[in-house]
Amino acid sequence: MARDIWVISDTHFDHANILNFTDKVGKPTRDFADVEEMNETMIANWNSVVKPGDKVYHLGDVLFGTRKQEWMDTNMPRLNGQKRLVVGNHDNIKFHAAGGWWGKIDLWRMFPEFGLLLTHVPVHNSTLGENHRFGEGSMINVHGHIHQNPSPTEFHRCVSVEQINYTPVNIEE
Repeated sequence: MARDIWVISDTHFDHANILNFTDKVGKPTRDFADVEEMNETMIANWNSVVKPGDKVYHLGDVLFGTRKQEWMDTNMPRLNGQKRLVVGNHDNIKFHAAGGWWGKIDLWRMFPEFGLLLTHVPVHNSTLGENHRFGEGSMINVHGHIHQNPSPTEFHRCVSVEQINYTPVNIEE
């Protein structure tokens, strides 16, 4: 049975204040009634595409709030797949490593077979060019961090939840 690989970033589970963030024209960047609706929508969307045996690379900034341990213990088992974390700027590595929720925790992950570099923050374009080629084209940096903002170049793809309808994206896409 084929196993899929998925990517997602910047879920900010349980981060109530993110619902107050707006874009440059003042429009809310996340349009949910409350943090519970946001959390449950992302969990449902995740499980709508990820099968139990699939791998999911979360590219950082998993959650916020005061009940992190409780939230992770309760909700991570609800998310399908074998979960891997590429650490984001808001992730506490010791907390995530101690929890047992992740199969692996990395600072970045390279998939030469797909020509991809997974990171939280977009890397400089020079990292993706001629000196780091796989096959005929430059590598693509799949990243998060920038939420609703556009990726810096054609060699970057943002998988922050705001840009992917709060649903993991298959790595082959």
